[in-house]
Amino acid sequence: MRPLTAQWVANAVAGELAAEVDTRVTSVEKDSRDVRPGALYAAFVGERVDGHEYAPRAFEAGATLALVSQPVAGPHVLVEDVTAALGRLASAYLALLRTEGDLTVIGITGSNGKTTAKDLLAQVLDDVVAPVGSFNNEIGLPLTVLRADASTRHLVLEMGASAPGDLAYLTRIAPLDIAVVLTVGTAHLGGYGSPEALAAEKATLLDGLVPGGLALLNADDDRVVAMAARPSLQTDGRRVRMYGTTPGSALVATDIALERGRPSFTIAGEGISSAGRPRAQLRLVGEHHVTNALAALAVALECGTDLDEALARLSEALPLSPHRMALTERSDGVWILDDSYNASPESMRAALRALREVATTGRSFAVIGEMREMGDSSRAGHEEIGLDVVRLRIDHLLVVGEGAKPAHASAVREGSWGDEAAYVATIDEARAFLDGRLTRGDTVLIKASHGAGLWKLADDLLGVDS
Repeated sequence: MRPLTAQWVANAVAGELAAEVDTRVTSVEKDSRDVRPGALYAAFVGERVDGHEYAPRAFEAGATLALVSQPVAGPHVLVEDVTAALGRLASAYLALLRTEGDLTVIGITGSNGKTTAKDLLAQVLDDVVAPVGSFNNEIGLPLTVLRADASTRHLVLEMGASAPGDLAYLTRIAPLDIAVVLTVGTAHLGGYGSPEALAAEKATLLDGLVPGGLALLNADDDRVVAMAARPSLQTDGRRVRMYGTTPGSALVATDIALERGRPSFTIAGEGISSAGRPRAQLRLVGEHHVTNALAALAVALECGTDLDEALARLSEALPLSPHRMALTERSDGVWILDDSYNASPESMRAALRALREVATTGRSFAVIGEMREMGDSSRAGHEEIGLDVVRLRIDHLLVVGEGAKPAHASAVREGSWGDEAAYVATIDEARAFLDGRLTRGDTVLIKASHGAGLWKLADDLLGVDS
């Protein structure tokens, strides 16, 4: 972070500086345990924790300033709403950085793949700042912006949406040079009511483009393709490019092949010679990652990265964020495919297909939990996943938790299964079930929404401290 004075911070957030202090801020943290000397500590009030109570600890750790909604003992800027103030601070800071250097701001949204795409870009682009984990909301995005400094050439922002207006708010904080839309599925459908309403929300990302900005749209998703006609893209020199497996796209993947679940594909499209077309090989597991890789490649080429260099970096890229299609072989020869960070019907099906491709030496076990935020479509969505497990010929299904129980019932009906399908209520029961059955060569997929907690089971199976 570029150093800022306390007065500059107060002016940027329209807050009241408690006292005249000659101090500088060199980082921003929301957790007092992460504070280092020079930090601005942002005190949020949550359902269970009041960050103001931890201000003394933050100052002891070296914080030089606090952003607060009630007075604390120590240098602070008082505001009415800390979340809104953090957004104003990030907006002003980004505007400052734009005046001082050559910065390209990239925003990524989509029902699936946002985190993987930004992790790929973090490994493909030079001088890049990208979110930690899934910092993609009204708190995480400003914190990511505030990590950039004068040396940052590429700022990659993951932009999530749980309710109408979320993306418009995030792009007001960070107007975009490049906007990437991956997919429109059914994740967070409970907050919108229909896929059409969700698509309309995702399309607002494009309104956040600066004049002359570029929209990169997934040509394989009809709802995303329709966004090309959005009025905001028809003005101020904004541009649209398509990527995908659809012929005629500006960037196309052809001849897709899988080796133990890891995809490779040939690159074609605008400016790429038909002779000796380059081929990409990914270390990520799952054919669905072709879309994420193409999006990252399209961004890299727009930012001036050489095609061969970009492909070389893609071939070495790993899933940086935890619990996302991470394939690990245990010492006993059991393979764990951990995709337990989040889940929607689309990502669940993609993970099941990846399990089928990966499980080449033994039996396949799908361990699934609840897909949350699906509203009225929850029961039907889980039932469909149960059917998919049977139709994909996965060997065993273990459903964990009441919210996912319809998946077990539908699988049993579809497959007339006996011991092949099981239901347990708790994670401890799931661990006991697996411990009694797994043998060398078996592959286990762990998949659920984060709130279902199956990531704890994945960590436990891998011997990782949660």
